[in-house]
Amino acid sequence: MSLTNQKPDLEDSINVTEAHGRVVREAAACARENRIVDNGIGHISLWSLVVCGIVAFIAGGVYFGSGAELFAYNTSFRPGYVRKPPGGAEDSGPVPKEALAAYMAKGSKIYSAKCNGCHGADAKGNGSTFPALAGGIWPNGETERFAMIILNGLEGPVDDGKTYGIMPPQGIGMAPEDLAGIMTYVRNNFGNTKGDVVTTEMAKAAIEMSAARKNAGKSVTGAELTADHMKNLPGEKMDPKMMLDPITLAPAKAP
Repeated sequence: MSLTNQKPDLEDSINVTEAHGRVVREAAACARENRIVDNGIGHISLWSLVVCGIVAFIAGGVYFGSGAELFAYNTSFRPGYVRKPPGGAEDSGPVPKEALAAYMAKGSKIYSAKCNGCHGADAKGNGSTFPALAGGIWPNGETERFAMIILNGLEGPVDDGKTYGIMPPQGIGMAPEDLAGIMTYVRNNFGNTKGDVVTTEMAKAAIEMSAARKNAGKSVTGAELTADHMKNLPGEKMDPKMMLDPITLAPAKAP
């Protein structure tokens, strides 16, 4: 039989368009069933989102429907609440200090606020406008004279015979504890080693004397100091090693 006479059987029914459509539909179905995942992360289905939203909505309704508050401060922190100390731990207050150390600690703060700017952190002054307190005769001498200088200021020659200008008064608003602290601090620091405590009782007496001066409100002079204040302040001396409350400077309570 001759091959040249063979032709496609045109009677066979082949619908190309229909076949192509079927292939496209099958490919789409496979894509839906087997989604291609990029970098190992697939898409969350719409139904998953809907289910999660319904669950969250129901849970929120139950929670807020019970009257609860999401950020209720008063339910976490009760008004008037005071934290109790742990078992066996009593609130004994600040640790007691020896008297000399307690007064000096208070005086250190006063010195930094009132004296450091002129006399310097080392209390040596500058030799021209501010005299030295380190090794000075008046700071280390009679306590009444030293107190009058601090409270009222000073004009004229100082203990080394030189005139440095007018020292402004430092006693405005100064409490007895402040005056006692600064005096004790200067007399036992910067190389000064008096070893004594100027007590609040003594400082209170100094403040009263200052207010009763004939020239109250004016700076003291060397002549006034020599004539009226060349003595120690009245009051009972304190043992430098006596234990005190470092805040109030009162005697510490016995354990």
